[in-house]
Amino acid sequence: MKTRVNTVELSNHARLEYFEQGEPKGVTLILLHGYVDSWHSFELVLPHLPGSLHTIAVTQRGHGNANHPKGGYSPRNFANDLLEFMDLLGLEAGVIAGGSSGGIIARRFATEHPNRTAGLILAGSPLTLCKPSVLQLWNSTISKLEDPIDPDFARGFMMGSIAQEVPREFLETMLKENLKVPARVWKDTLKGFLEDDSEKELDKIKVPTLIVWGGKDTIIPLGDMEIMIGKIEDSRLIEYPFAGHVLYWEEPARFAADTAEFTKTITG
Repeated sequence: MKTRVNTVELSNHARLEYFEQGEPKGVTLILLHGYVDSWHSFELVLPHLPGSLHTIAVTQRGHGNANHPKGGYSPRNFANDLLEFMDLLGLEAGVIAGGSSGGIIARRFATEHPNRTAGLILAGSPLTLCKPSVLQLWNSTISKLEDPIDPDFARGFMMGSIAQEVPREFLETMLKENLKVPARVWKDTLKGFLEDDSEKELDKIKVPTLIVWGGKDTIIPLGDMEIMIGKIEDSRLIEYPFAGHVLYWEEPARFAADTAEFTKTITG
């Protein structure tokens, strides 16, 4: 299967890196990573996705090898970046999959650009990040971060998301990606998530939606999934009983299969 890594510069001067594979004329699947990750977050998933899909994993502004603009780190900003990204690549619509907090961006995009959203996949995605545990993390640590980011802190932050064994080499890759993110982007991005209120607009999402959750997720409770299922009209939930928060790291083949099946079901 043909793959490539490329960059694109938006009119707002954000420069995004993206990984692309599969059939350019196939159904487009766009993968959005979570907080302080990059397209590499889906590195274990990508080999399991069918070549018939046109799969694109995007590194968003401020993350990984993307550049670090001074501002624009709210979910709405990220969603607007995605819209222009799709325009520049000539993508009419796509199935938008968001991992972890990337799901908040995917939701925002689906709400504001329904005609560009063929379907929605929310993997370990919170109803909102404005929770006591996240607010405590913000107040005690994130709001006080300075460059360079402490690797031990970043490693602990990452390891708190998983419940099953993940390949060591992959975790080292993700740690390096996390450490590429400047302290101000750690702060501005989380602040943007804390201020986001897209959970109030879930009933505006009319596209088919797959919600995937790990039964061992200690960050996002099942209650969040139940509320989203109740609010999003055409949605269903799949639980991975033994997976933690970043379930697509722990069970990438299963996540790829569920993603491919969902995409096939809604697009024919």
